[in-house]
Amino acid sequence: MASSTLRRSIGPGILLAGACIGGSHLMSSTTAGARFGFALVGLILLTNLLKYPFLRVGTRFTAATGLSLLEGFQRRHSAYLPLYLLVSLVTGTLTIAAVSFVAGLLLQNVPLLGGFNKYALAMAVLVVSGLVLLFGHYKALDRLSKLLVALLTLLTGVAAVSLLVRGPVGDVGSTWLAADPTPWTFANLGFLIPLMGWMPGPVEMCVWPSLWMFSRARDTDHTASPQEAGFDFNLGYGVTVVTAMFFVILGAYTMYGTGDGMLAGTGVAFAQRLIRLYTEAMGGWAAWVIIPAAFAAMFSTTITCLDAYPRSIAAIQGLWKGEDSGDASPGPQRRRFSVWMVLHLLAAILALVLAQSTGLTVTQFVFGAMTGSFITAPLFAWMAMDTINSPLVPEEHRNGPFMRGLSWFGLVFLGGFSLLFVANGFFGLGG
Repeated sequence: MASSTLRRSIGPGILLAGACIGGSHLMSSTTAGARFGFALVGLILLTNLLKYPFLRVGTRFTAATGLSLLEGFQRRHSAYLPLYLLVSLVTGTLTIAAVSFVAGLLLQNVPLLGGFNKYALAMAVLVVSGLVLLFGHYKALDRLSKLLVALLTLLTGVAAVSLLVRGPVGDVGSTWLAADPTPWTFANLGFLIPLMGWMPGPVEMCVWPSLWMFSRARDTDHTASPQEAGFDFNLGYGVTVVTAMFFVILGAYTMYGTGDGMLAGTGVAFAQRLIRLYTEAMGGWAAWVIIPAAFAAMFSTTITCLDAYPRSIAAIQGLWKGEDSGDASPGPQRRRFSVWMVLHLLAAILALVLAQSTGLTVTQFVFGAMTGSFITAPLFAWMAMDTINSPLVPEEHRNGPFMRGLSWFGLVFLGGFSLLFVANGFFGLGG
């Protein structure tokens, strides 16, 4: 791979990282460390590993065939596109509203913004994100996401290393073998399922890099080869795994023993508690690191989700109408994208208004969206696995024996935990 062409191919994988490093890392990974120390590191790494074969399908399929993964879904089975559209319409609004909500909470830690309503700040984040996408299009999204991902990775890395040098506040080292309390109970399914749901991101994200690849190709006048596209995806995926570990370290080293109350109460309490515990453990200077890193994580997730869900729906509409191939081409699809983006923005604002009127907590709002993503994960995992191994893909670019085995194991893992969660919710397994 020539360095010049490789550089022009890097983008969709970083955007995926920007979408992933949000609720799952800032909230779930930090809380996992705070409540259970390092006991859940294995589960976090395993979930990242088992979702890898499914999330990379969009990049691999498009590089190998020149088609968007959505077009692959359409050609593979008549039910795939309607199913993807249905879930995207439901989860898209909830996810966009949820991540903007957390971004708004974090802005209240900025001195000049502390007096503003958290819902108003969340709506401001949405409006700013929408304006960037409407006027800057993919180019602005690409440049901004790379900056935010680099910023949050650097800042969380600095914070994590400083804590490793300073040492933990409690006996967190023992949690590698046995945490007290243990996370492995039915009572903790309500935390473990959301943790896995957005770790590193929902499986429906597999479609997004596929669509972004077409925009990146137009932006750079270069179509990524399968090798270049694979490198880009692996780079972004690697960043998500590393930053997840950073946030676990931050939670474990600053809050172990206090994590049970991390998500209790209002969202404002969560955000303020998060920043206060970091600064108490690391010193006042930490606020200048943690606040920008945390907000960068949530803003990057907000803007990429506000782009990706409408982009996917606009592509599906084009495929069904036969106007284009759903590859984000300028013209009709760009206009459809703008319409759907505005609709998602307004729907997310409405969801925030309803959340304010009903007094939803940060746990209910964000973990509800995470749980929905996990329960639908086996469906999208099957669709991705079935499409990448189909005759639509040249044989040399289909999954090999190892990746097929990993995919089947991942499908059983995701499906089994989803059924366990549903069964526990209905029948109260384990008391």
